[in-house]
Formats: sequence, structure tokens, C-alpha cells
Amino acid sequence: MVLLDGPWEHRFVAANGARFHVAEQGEGPLVLLLHGFPQFWWAWRHQMAALAAEGYRAAALDLRGYGASDKPPRGYDTPTSAKDVASVIRSLGEEAAVVVGHGWGGWIAWSMPTLEPGVTRAVGSLSMPHPLVFRRASFTSAAQLRANAYLAGLQRPFVPERQMTVHGGYVQRLLREWASPEGIWPSPEEARTYADAMALPFVAHSAAEYYRWVVRSQARPDGWRFAKRLRTPVEVPVLHLHGEHDRAVLPGHLGDSAAYCRAPFDRRLVGCAGHFLPEEAPETVSRHLLDWLAATEAAGA
Repeated sequence: MVLLDGPWEHRFVAANGARFHVAEQGEGPLVLLLHGFPQFWWAWRHQMAALAAEGYRAAALDLRGYGASDKPPRGYDTPTSAKDVASVIRSLGEEAAVVVGHGWGGWIAWSMPTLEPGVTRAVGSLSMPHPLVFRRASFTSAAQLRANAYLAGLQRPFVPERQMTVHGGYVQRLLREWASPEGIWPSPEEARTYADAMALPFVAHSAAEYYRWVVRSQARPDGWRFAKRLRTPVEVPVLHLHGEHDRAVLPGHLGDSAAYCRAPFDRRLVGCAGHFLPEEAPETVSRHLLDWLAATEAAGA
């Protein structure tokens, strides 16, 4: 169901004690792509083609618990996610890569320069500011607090898993609510593809566990340690793209992440797009990503 046909190649790699599915296209420097919630690797299909055409090796990963990757009962905290990504990079035969993430994948990508600096050449984040910026906005912005209502719902035991797997209504509703009201994405076929992927055994539970950790760890030592480590300035180039109509992670804090960056920080607001930038604005995202990669390479990063 999730090993969809296309110009890419499907691979399975062992990394950090689990088996991960990666869709690959192209040859050249590795750009590892991390999807967000409630999606899987397929969200990056447009950027994979654009990257491959320009001489990059695009690899779209199914995060732990999603798609065709393993779905163990544990390991959904961000430090483990960063280790997963670092191990996948090495399993793909590379010493380091540019890590680009969307949504929750962007949260993980932001964490890579601090938690796994040895494998991280540069970071791209779509629809997600630096984790400490997002956390602060979640406490200080009434609008962002309202947008985070789904996070509270995911803290309940069993209920969200049932909602995400019955009839696909939960997933399709989120896709439409978080997308720009001015656009035509998602199509019924795209919405059904993501709903069906979430209905695979154990995927809904895994997806909820990521968000349970990020909320519950706020009051635990592991969360305090994570926040303390992320105060370390990011020393690699960063690209941050955000949709002007994003209703999941509001764009009002677009520039605040600069406070955590010592290397070049490039931020762009994408017009007429919501939360799901890789698919709502595929050409714009690909152009910004390729221009940034070229500039990063020219600067010797």
C-alpha cells in the first residue's frame, strides 16, 4: 500500500536497531527528506524528482512507526529519532547529509545539528520553526494554543488511534483543515492515500506516541535535558519555509529561529499555501530548496 510505484527505488536499511524504508531517486550528494504528520515518505515525491534532476541523491524516509518502516513499541522521543536519522545516513553509505524535514520531520531536522552534528551538513525545515521557538509560542500565543488543540486530543489513550483508523475521516479532516483554503489540495485520491497509510497496523499508535512524548516530556528530566541541549546554537546553514496560511503551526514566528542560528539562516514565507508545503506548493518549494542547496555548496558548507 505504501510502496507506491514511480521513478524512485524502494530500499530497506537497518539502522539504530530497526528496519527503515527509504525511497531513493537520483545520484549525487545525499539529501534526506523527513515527512510530517499525518503522512509518509510519498509527501516528498515532487521534490525527489526536482532534486534528482539537478544532480542530488534524494532519499525520502519513512520515520519509525510510519509507512513501511518498523513499528516498535518504543523509541518515539526526539533523541531516538535523531539517532534513527543519523544511522540511516550511515546505512546509506554516506558520512553526512543535508537533512530536510516537514512538520514533525522539521522538528527532527532542527534537532540534528545539536544531537547528531557529525552527520548533518545543513538543515531545511518546512512549516516548523526551531523547537524552542515553537514551544515558547505554544505557551505565549493564544492563537497557537488554539491551533494545538489536536495535541491535547492525541494525549488520550486509545481514542486517537481509533479515530485515525476508522473510515479515514480524522486524517482527511486534518489534511483539509491545515491546507490553505485558497488551494485545491488535497485531491480525494491523495487524502485517501494518507488515510489508508495511517490505517496500517500500529501506525496510528506510533504517530500519537511522537506527540505524547513532546507534550509529556515538558515536565520530565528527559524533556529538560532535550531543551537544554537545543539551546546550543546551530552551526550549519538553515533554510526555513513556511506557508502564509498554515493553520497548524502559525507563521507569526517565522524569524524567531534566527536567534538559535550562528550559520546563515534563510527564511521564506510561501504565499497561498498552508501547512503541507511540499504538496501545496511543490514548484515553489523545489525552487527554494535547490537555490538554497546551490548557495550552501558555493559557500563550502
